[in-house]
Amino acid sequence: MCRSIKTLRPPFTEDATEDDVRAAALQYVRKISGFRQPAAHNAAAFEEAVAAVAEATAVLLDRLEIRGRA
Repeated sequence: MCRSIKTLRPPFTEDATEDDVRAAALQYVRKISGFRQPAAHNAAAFEEAVAAVAEATAVLLDRLEIRGRA
């Protein structure tokens, strides 16, 4: 999988920022699409995918319950 995507949940990362979440989403979309930078005719779909993955990631991180943490 995407080895450059770091784990964003505690205790690995205490405060994942929006930039961290977007960077992870961008890496994921790049990996599965095979494009580092999409052509102009694919740019909108690429950016929409990054936004959707970032949103899903933020929801997931907000909803995770980490045992043993107050």
